[in-house]
Amino acid sequence: MARFLRWTALGAAALLATGCSSGSSDDGDDGKGGTADARASAGSSATTAALPASLTGQKLDWGRCKATADSAPGSEWSCASLKVPLDWSKPEGTTIDLALIRAKSRGSGGKRIGSLLFNFGGPGGSGVSTLPAFGSTFSSLRDSYDLVSWDPRGVDRSEGVRCRSNKDIQAAESIDSTPDTPAEEQAYFQDSKDFGKGCEQAARSLLGHVSTTDTARDMDLMRQVLGDRQMHYFGISYGTELGGVYAHLFPKNVGRLILDAVVDPSADAVGHAENQARGFQRALEDYLKSTGQDPKQGSAKIADLLDRIDGDPLPTSDGRELTQTLAVTGIVLPLYSKEGWPSLTSALEAAEAGDGSELLALADGYNERDPSGNYGTTTHSQRVISCLDDKQRPTAEETKKLLPEFEKISPVFGDFLGWDTAGWCHDWPVAGQFDTPEVSAAGAAPILLVGNTGDPATPYEGARKMADELGKDVGVLLTWKGEGHGAYGSGSDCVDSAVNTYLLKGTVPKDGTVCS
Repeated sequence: MARFLRWTALGAAALLATGCSSGSSDDGDDGKGGTADARASAGSSATTAALPASLTGQKLDWGRCKATADSAPGSEWSCASLKVPLDWSKPEGTTIDLALIRAKSRGSGGKRIGSLLFNFGGPGGSGVSTLPAFGSTFSSLRDSYDLVSWDPRGVDRSEGVRCRSNKDIQAAESIDSTPDTPAEEQAYFQDSKDFGKGCEQAARSLLGHVSTTDTARDMDLMRQVLGDRQMHYFGISYGTELGGVYAHLFPKNVGRLILDAVVDPSADAVGHAENQARGFQRALEDYLKSTGQDPKQGSAKIADLLDRIDGDPLPTSDGRELTQTLAVTGIVLPLYSKEGWPSLTSALEAAEAGDGSELLALADGYNERDPSGNYGTTTHSQRVISCLDDKQRPTAEETKKLLPEFEKISPVFGDFLGWDTAGWCHDWPVAGQFDTPEVSAAGAAPILLVGNTGDPATPYEGARKMADELGKDVGVLLTWKGEGHGAYGSGSDCVDSAVNTYLLKGTVPKDGTVCS
């Protein structure tokens, strides 16, 4: 089971194609600018205690990045670690290390502006692995910025959490995520409970300190240590929620913030699942139209296929079975990008003919499973972060009452996402922190939001809601009438030009501007 909120789709439908020398930030700041703003959480119900010099005075030891199985950054990339408090209410206490990566500004074409931080979504995505992969996409920004990303707390190289073994992950693929019988329902919730226990054993004290708020505070310490007076930030998908929370906590520190593929901050856990059901159904119907099919009839045909697979999983070339849950996941992946649509056509045709191999390969791409049977940990980190954030915990009975509405929204994805509201954080070891994130940021500089009308994972309507909640004269909405999850770097010169002009020159487009 995996939620669908991501930017960087993996495998055959990847959205984009895209660490080290030493050095330090040198924009003229003393490295401690903005400390007073960081202490006063304006607009927030709580304040951060004064930070000790052992944190704010850190000197990052940038050096050669260590290569991993999936990442070998070139010589232009350097890596370092930043110490942050485990518990932000006790900044003098225990610390943990966050892994950072940077490509220094080339300094050509004008004065260096500062650092530009990136979060690529998830939650749970590794910035250390992802930023070098997208280096060419953001190359023009490097004339004026150091490009910087990191693995947030609980992710990969930053105390990354692994909640179960590869063997147990594969075994769990047989669990029905849309249970039809009492026995299937019991197995579904027991698996969720077991996953939570595994996370508790793996994360221990960290489990209660991986929230979006914790990471937003990490970002402001990062800003200070990098030597920036203001936060310049590019957040995608979940990264837009993180950016909104940061702006709420530190409105006076907001510099140039881009939020692309915008999360709806007014949606609770159930509302978010409903939004995704709408978004993926909309993307599926756009795909079906592109193949000449009637969207309603095409959706019904796919729903019927999934029902048949639920009762009789399909064989595959590697000996594993394609279950209904894996089939849904395989359908989801190509919808993240229009370039993935042909692979969806081929996989669905093969499945109708009784071969689940292609849909399984797509599902494996989403689940980060390599040919050797090793799985990535993005979904583990995603779950520990979102379950600490989300207070809402629907029961099985409450979810069953919601299912008819979910199925009405989407005959293909509704049942899966409806059950997910109850199973995702079932019997979680720690309580959630909020119903919806607080992102109001009165007094902040303008923040540019980019909404894509064909976005499946973060439907377009959320961008307008984020703009409204950020506040008057803060949220500025740029609309792209396109397909796929995210807009920047997806083929629109209009979007790329507007974003680059804002980041490089500080010029904000008119609110409501549309790129077709």
